[in-house]
Amino acid sequence: MSRGIPEPKLTAMDAMIDKLTGAIFVFQIVVVMVLGIAGNVWKDTEARKQWYVQYPIEGPWYELLVIPLRFELLCSIMIPISIKVSLDLVKSLYAKFIDWDAEMIDYETGIPSHATNTAISEDLGQVEYIMTDKTGTLTENRMIFRRCCISGVFYGNESGDALKDTKLLNAVAGSSPDVVQFLTVMAICNTVVPIKSKTGAVSYKAQSQDEDALVNAAAQLHMVYANKNANILEIRFNGSVIKYEVLEILEFTSDRKRMSVVVKDCQNGKIVLLSKGADEAILPYAYVGQQTRTFIEAVEQYAQLGLRTLCLACRELREDEYQEWSLMFKEASSTLVDREWRIAEVCQRLEHDFEVLGVTAIEDRLQDGVPETIETLRKAGINFWMLTGDKQNTAIQIALSCNFISPEPKGQLLLIDGKTEDEVCRSLERVLLTMRITSSEPKDVAFVVDGWALEIALKHYRKAFTELAILSRTAICCRVTPSQKAQLVELLKSCDYRTLAIGDGGNDVRMIQQADIGVGISGREGLQAARAADYSIGSVSGTSLFNSVSLMAYNVFYTSVPVLVSVLDKDLSEGTVMQHPQILFYCQAGRLLNPSTFAGWFGRSLFHVSAILYQSILTDTGCKAIVVFVITIHAYAYEKSEMEELSMVALSGCIWLQAFVVALETNSFTILQHLAIWGNLVAFYVINWIVSAIPASGMYTIMFRLCRQPSYWITLSLIVAAGMGPVLALKYFRYTYRPSKINTLQQAERMGGPILTLGNIEPHPRPMEKEVVSPLQISQPKNRNPVYEPLLSDSPNSSRRSLGSGTPFDFFQSQSRLSSSYSRNCKDN
Repeated sequence: MSRGIPEPKLTAMDAMIDKLTGAIFVFQIVVVMVLGIAGNVWKDTEARKQWYVQYPIEGPWYELLVIPLRFELLCSIMIPISIKVSLDLVKSLYAKFIDWDAEMIDYETGIPSHATNTAISEDLGQVEYIMTDKTGTLTENRMIFRRCCISGVFYGNESGDALKDTKLLNAVAGSSPDVVQFLTVMAICNTVVPIKSKTGAVSYKAQSQDEDALVNAAAQLHMVYANKNANILEIRFNGSVIKYEVLEILEFTSDRKRMSVVVKDCQNGKIVLLSKGADEAILPYAYVGQQTRTFIEAVEQYAQLGLRTLCLACRELREDEYQEWSLMFKEASSTLVDREWRIAEVCQRLEHDFEVLGVTAIEDRLQDGVPETIETLRKAGINFWMLTGDKQNTAIQIALSCNFISPEPKGQLLLIDGKTEDEVCRSLERVLLTMRITSSEPKDVAFVVDGWALEIALKHYRKAFTELAILSRTAICCRVTPSQKAQLVELLKSCDYRTLAIGDGGNDVRMIQQADIGVGISGREGLQAARAADYSIGSVSGTSLFNSVSLMAYNVFYTSVPVLVSVLDKDLSEGTVMQHPQILFYCQAGRLLNPSTFAGWFGRSLFHVSAILYQSILTDTGCKAIVVFVITIHAYAYEKSEMEELSMVALSGCIWLQAFVVALETNSFTILQHLAIWGNLVAFYVINWIVSAIPASGMYTIMFRLCRQPSYWITLSLIVAAGMGPVLALKYFRYTYRPSKINTLQQAERMGGPILTLGNIEPHPRPMEKEVVSPLQISQPKNRNPVYEPLLSDSPNSSRRSLGSGTPFDFFQSQSRLSSSYSRNCKDN
């Protein structure tokens, strides 16, 4: 089964927010405990002396818990409840932008892009590895029959089109037995359904494009699959009608790598097994004595041209042999335990001693723009792995033609092969040694591995293969099964890489579900991949300074609207990013959200709160800052100031500061953003004027009185000045003396000038764990000297990785090869 049970996907931001929320909760508990203990001590020593407190001499046993619980209620607002709601709404808007993007519509089919999963949009900018299928993803999945080799004779080599080859046409006209048998397998060894129109023309409904290409090619060579009535197939060839009865269909599986049908000739009663599949699934099972050298050469020749190859074969069955096998097949098909394994075992009993008839070669062209797209993404530091079921040489030729790998001498391709553990061990050790040596050279090094060697490597030498995966930017995995595709994605995820898997067929579903981001293509292979993918293309008497309504409104409304509209903000324009794709390293490095960034914003918020409280209390009492807290206690005790007024001054300061902070952090303004920022400020006053006009609101006339007081507006001015002054100074210092690469490009956009050179952006090497679970000797990759580079201008410590030093590179020239050995430890699997 290619479809597995999908695991819930958690983005890096969600995981970080969960951790930070837990940290805030722990901080809240500590604060509550400290204040609760201090409150109880003050109650027993000082509170009973104050006439206005009116504490009883003795209280119940649980009185010690009252003050801490009150502080818990007061501090409950520290948990950022609205952040989850705001982020989910922002992610939903991002997903809608993907749905609305006119440039992502397939103009040939009219199919738009669609975001099925709206919760992982931010991970699209942090992808480090793209795991891609070949057929239908890099190529068009439009199969065209080009060449063939029948009984050792090559057709189509001269013209490049076997359907126009005179030798083949003459052989068809002369009803050559070998050619007729070959075309018969092409026509009926499939699950194609012929559909006849009212005019008599025959079209075909096929599950795969390979079958469609073979059946149509056979029809053009006069072997027409004309009709299917129940199990009776009707074939027309050179004016004659041939009928076959389908007895059994042995469906294709990724393990067997072939499909077969058992048919009975209705004219002579012969029972024949017809098979087609990969060369390693057909040629080794030829009958003893048949020469297969020519077929092997044909497969290699066609693969070197980037053509998809299939071998065709047949075998005549005895009646008793078929009847005995049929009973076993029916029994295996009806079992409920290990059904697939038992069917495969029974099929193996029949699929042997083949008479190999020939080899077909089918062309599958690259999609438009694939080489340019891959080149741009590689400049952005994104690594590519091709996971395909095709033959090795075919995959290599496609990889070369689409800039997946570079030809010699710029690139180097290393081969991992072998059929035994020792052979794979030696091959893996050799490739790993070469990769370590060339890791510091500006050379595009990639490795290629087939499914058999991959199975051994993942089972016995997983640690070594993991190091190889980290060192290599590019890999080609051939003849791999759907489960192996998913294992490779899981391997890279275990090393803390963000992965994106893209495919178009049912055999890509498990890979798509396993990746951090799954992209399914609604192509000619059906909608299985698209439907499984993420994308298809809230008395010592504690009381709160603010009333509950104000707290809820601030947490849910006033802070949410500017954040939601910030979805329209852009750090850089699309043109700048496409011109300098290396800048996406910052997204991969986690600059958007990490503990240091959060700590910086948390510290800034504490500073702003301090400024607000200081200015609010100072205005009401007229005292110096050194006695702020003493004056506050006395002001509350003797009712010298109205707490509702004080709370509204502080809340107003929060709203004003918020507006200026959001405006300062916005890079590209739109009308909606101006409306959200300044309209939110206006809405605050309108709402509170309305509430102040209601006698039963608890805020009756307060806002009207405040707005008439010059001290209120002076206080707000001081709050903004005290809160934004240091932030502006720090921002100016960093933009002027320690600008990041993003800051430099932003300034260039504003000034309209070009950026010629920037410092080299290179990830920090990732050390491997010392434990070795295989016989291979794995050495530690050598670290380069890291040079600190701030990723956010507002947070000098907001780097998840250090950036390597090196000579500055020209953004308009090709980038040197980047080491993928990041400094994050791989988890044991």
